[in-house]
Amino acid sequence: MRAFFEGLSLALVIVRKFLSAQAIHGRRFHGLWSFIHLFKQLFVSVHSSSLGALPARFRRTQVLIVGCGDVGMRTLPQLTKHCRVVALTSSPEKIQALRDGGARPLLGDLDDPKTLPRLAGLSHKVLHLAPPAAQGREDQRTRSLLRALALRKPPQKIVYGSTTGVYGNCHGQWVKETQLVNPQSDRARRRVDAEQQLRLWARRSLQGVQLSTLRIPGIYALDREGGTPIDRVKKGMPVLSPADDVYTNHIHADDLARACVLALFKGQNLQAIHVSDDAQIKMGDYYGLVAQWFNLPQPVRMSFEEIQAHLSPMQMSFLAESRKLDNKRMKKSLGLKLCYPSPKEGLGVQRQR
Repeated sequence: MRAFFEGLSLALVIVRKFLSAQAIHGRRFHGLWSFIHLFKQLFVSVHSSSLGALPARFRRTQVLIVGCGDVGMRTLPQLTKHCRVVALTSSPEKIQALRDGGARPLLGDLDDPKTLPRLAGLSHKVLHLAPPAAQGREDQRTRSLLRALALRKPPQKIVYGSTTGVYGNCHGQWVKETQLVNPQSDRARRRVDAEQQLRLWARRSLQGVQLSTLRIPGIYALDREGGTPIDRVKKGMPVLSPADDVYTNHIHADDLARACVLALFKGQNLQAIHVSDDAQIKMGDYYGLVAQWFNLPQPVRMSFEEIQAHLSPMQMSFLAESRKLDNKRMKKSLGLKLCYPSPKEGLGVQRQR
């Protein structure tokens, strides 16, 4: 049925151009060969569009979301108003939720490149939110995605969700996007590898692919699984003493989703952007405030050496890095106005009171 309507629209375009050509040139076309000659010219122009189908005015922008987890799902209400959205998923059980959100689900697995060729030429824009695999120093998933996208005409724009962990430990100093990366964990090295792959791919593209890289700190929301600090405080997990405490950065999941959508249509090419709120707060103080806001016991304070016996190596890796993120570029380049400028608003403390 879709093919029928596309064919009908194509025929209407050709007839309209044929009639307008007669009016413009003030003459009629006589004979079959005259019509065929004009038909060839119009057919070539009609099929020169980016996806090889109908002219741009007959299509809405098509967006491919790769890694449509919590943040990806939050972008759907905004994107589906004006775009057609295709969401890659490796989980059959998630298909219905994607459909309910207005997206067209497409089964595929970044760890299985044979399932990815269908992504080629599928979209005008790509929102890449898929994390790397848990092992190694390179992001093979991004490499597989780019190989699939290169099979046909590439998208016009790619937005990649990276992490602020690429900077490593900045000893509590202010950090701008122009600072050199200094990853200090394999997790961060995989993200740097993904950024470099995408940047090189965009620069080498003959089709003018644009790239925006969003560097994202800790994501939170009360309705996000594992995304609220309340559970950690309830578990009685310790925090660093004031002498050893580190600066941490956050972004509410809804604000991040809005930034992702804006980046698809705004932002300068090959530009990294911090997507972070306005708060400058140390991690121990943050959990202390959460305990105060929700009438929970204050977390126990420990030195860096003492706390290692109570936390996992991954949790310790976050305590070994301290930085404050400059978010001016986010506000200027994307025009994003934060709904939740600090965790106090994001956790609904003011509304609860």
